[in-house]
Amino acid sequence: MPDKTSDGMRIDQWLDVACLFRTRSDAQRACQSGRIAVNSQPAKANRRLKLADIVEISRPSGRKQRLAVLAFAAAHVARAEARTLYEDLTPPPTPQEIEARRFERLYKAAMTPPHAPDKRQRREIRRFTGRD
Repeated sequence: MPDKTSDGMRIDQWLDVACLFRTRSDAQRACQSGRIAVNSQPAKANRRLKLADIVEISRPSGRKQRLAVLAFAAAHVARAEARTLYEDLTPPPTPQEIEARRFERLYKAAMTPPHAPDKRQRREIRRFTGRD
């Protein structure tokens, strides 16, 4: 349950509880690499957040996500409830950004090597090539 009266919370914990990163470790790594800023200042993982702070997260492909802190939660909450902890101030993407992301996804999909064969497929390959 969101707590609006709390005096603050570590930013790495808040990012994890607000479901903005998969784990607290991921949030800590993002802070260490300089991808997190609070009120336009680079933030370390132990930085204390206050209500109404503006958090900026640098996402892949140059996108920046801006959030206003509305509440804190002492423990993990459901993702739908976690969205009540912040207000998303990120402007909607421009048509050029949408198209650039689409091309980037297509490029990554084309450049990703096919997955390694599993046990059954390896056996079939050995039978087919006559090595079995």
